[in-house]
Amino acid sequence: MWTLIGVFAASMVGGLTLVATTLSRVIRVEVSSLHARFDHLDRDVHALADHLWRRGTD
Repeated sequence: MWTLIGVFAASMVGGLTLVATTLSRVIRVEVSSLHARFDHLDRDVHALADHLWRRGTD
């Protein structure tokens, strides 16, 4: 009986480790993707602001 409990506990810990590792990787990829999007957005907003401010000073 104790063997079954030990096997069950080990499989639960292993499953939890697998889920945590996978979730961590997914979150890391999504944050990286958002970082890239914000970089592009920042570049576009900066270009628009430069265009508007330069236009106003001419």
